[in-house]
Amino acid sequence: MVKRLAYAPLYAFLAMCAFATLFPFLNVISMSFSSSRAIISGEVKLIPVEFNVLAYKQLLLDGQLLKAMWNTVVITVIGTALQMLATTLAAYALSKKRLKGRRLFTYIVLFGMLFGTGLIPLFLLVKQLHLLNTFWAIWLPGLVSAYNLFVMKSFFEGLPAELEESATMDGAGDLTVFAKLVLPLSKGILAAISLFYAVALWNTYSSALYFITKSQLLPVTVKLYQMLQTPIDSLLGGTDPSQYIQPEGLKAAAIVITVGPILCVYPFLQKYFVKGVLLGSVKG
Repeated sequence: MVKRLAYAPLYAFLAMCAFATLFPFLNVISMSFSSSRAIISGEVKLIPVEFNVLAYKQLLLDGQLLKAMWNTVVITVIGTALQMLATTLAAYALSKKRLKGRRLFTYIVLFGMLFGTGLIPLFLLVKQLHLLNTFWAIWLPGLVSAYNLFVMKSFFEGLPAELEESATMDGAGDLTVFAKLVLPLSKGILAAISLFYAVALWNTYSSALYFITKSQLLPVTVKLYQMLQTPIDSLLGGTDPSQYIQPEGLKAAAIVITVGPILCVYPFLQKYFVKGVLLGSVKG
């Protein structure tokens, strides 16, 4: 009991930090479900005032945000699959000492990790490859993350060599060993790296802003940015002031729609994020 009381100040401090972190998001959620009158008067704190769903109704009727959300889903799902395919194959190859030029390839990847080309050369390259206004402009430049590649390479190097040697003696080739032996043993690292890629693609902003100009191809992050920059003031009908939707209410609803899916998924996959963070740690 005395020990618990000794930790009471620490628990209180952590609770205050948690509340300070959650308050802005809870305020946004409450604002998205509150009336314009309550928003203007500043009555909205943690609980919606004069509950309504007019902002969500307007956003869904408009359809632009849903289209942007679908674009984000396509970018995330297909992009994660492409990135994982390229990263796992490259990491497995670089983890083999028998690979000729292994050290040179590793240095090339490390050099690219430390020294970037800059935005202008990247934009010129994407334009020269005719990738502007396509999702490939988002996928290809970041197809392989050097950090994720080295993490996965280290994991593959830590697998028992005897397992692969026994499979090779039974006549299995490199692809067979990789697909039927290595990948099943690497579910944890594959899940962790996949989540890192998926979260990055879901939140992609700069690449889409630079390389995509067609409105129907924009992801939800850029569409949300445009909504935040454009004054929005809608009237759903009638002369009742309660039917007015303030720009802040629409923006709050758009933020909830954008961030909500990834927040709902994260609690179920948190253990893989923790595992991914610990992959590079030193074992004692």
